[in-house]
Amino acid sequence: MGEGFRRAIVHSVPGTLCTRALAEEVTAALAGRGGAAPDAEALSGIAPARLAGELTALGADLPGRRTRWGRLSQRGVPVCPVLDGAVLTETPWGALAGGRAGGIELLVGHTRDEFRLFSVMMGRLGTFTEDEVRTALDLFAPAPGGADAYRAAYPRAAPEELLELVHSDALFRMPSLRLAQANQAAGGTSFLFALHLAAPASGGVLGACHSLDVPLAFGTLDSPVGRHLFGDRPTPEVVAASRELRQGWVRFATTGDPGWPAHRPERRLTRVLDVESKTSPYPEEASRRIWERHDPTPFDLA
Repeated sequence: MGEGFRRAIVHSVPGTLCTRALAEEVTAALAGRGGAAPDAEALSGIAPARLAGELTALGADLPGRRTRWGRLSQRGVPVCPVLDGAVLTETPWGALAGGRAGGIELLVGHTRDEFRLFSVMMGRLGTFTEDEVRTALDLFAPAPGGADAYRAAYPRAAPEELLELVHSDALFRMPSLRLAQANQAAGGTSFLFALHLAAPASGGVLGACHSLDVPLAFGTLDSPVGRHLFGDRPTPEVVAASRELRQGWVRFATTGDPGWPAHRPERRLTRVLDVESKTSPYPEEASRRIWERHDPTPFDLA
C-alpha cells in the first residue's frame, strides 16, 4: 500500500475478498451457465449482456450454495477481489499489520446504513426472520463470541435491525474502520468520516445507505441517481453536506488535510456528515468494540 502511493481516498471499503479455490468454483459455475470453459478467453466470447444476465442469475442462486460457498452465499453478488497469490497476495489489513505495507495519508469513510440498499434491492425490507439473523451472526460476526456480543450490545434490536447491523459492519463499516486503524498503526495518518445524512427522496426508507456518498462526493445531485436519492430540489442540508465532502476531497488531495482532525487511538475523532455535521468520537462504538482486534478474513470454501 505504501509503494507508489502517498495519499489515497477510499469510501465504503469492502471486506469481501475470496480465496483462489472459491474463485475457481465461482468461475466454473458462471462459465457453465454460459456454456463456456472457465477461463478468460472463453468467457470473453460470451456477449456482455448475456454474461451480465448469467451473473445476476448466479447471484440469485447463491443462498442454495451455502454448504459449499459459505459466507459468499449470503452476499448477493458472487464476484469479489481474489487473493490469487500473484496480483493480490494478502489483504490490506494483514499487509499493514505485518509491516509489508507502509502507512500513508488516508481519507476513508462509510455510510451509517450500508446494507439498507441491498435489503431494498432484494425486496426484503421488513421481512427478515430470526432464523436469517442467526445465519448472519453465525457467518459474519467475528469469532469467537461475536454473535453473543452483538446480541448483548444491541439487546433491543429487532431482527431487521440486527441483521442490517451485522451485514453493514462485516461488509463495509468495520473494514473501513479497521483500515483507518491499521494505516495509522503502520505510521500513516488516517482521517475518517461517517455519512449519517439520510436520503430524503426515499421517504426515509433508504436511510444513509451504501452509495449515497457518491453523488455527494462528486457533486452530481442533478444526475438521475442524485435526483432519485435527493429529489429534484435537494435540501440546503444535502447541498451543504455535498459541498463539505467535495471540499474535503480537494483539500485532502492538495494538502493531506480534509479539514477535520485525524482519527487516532486516544480520541478516535470522526467527521459525521448529517443535517448538522459535527466532529465527534467514532459513532459506532458498540460495533467497534465487537470488532476490536478482528480484521476481515477472506471468503473461502465451507
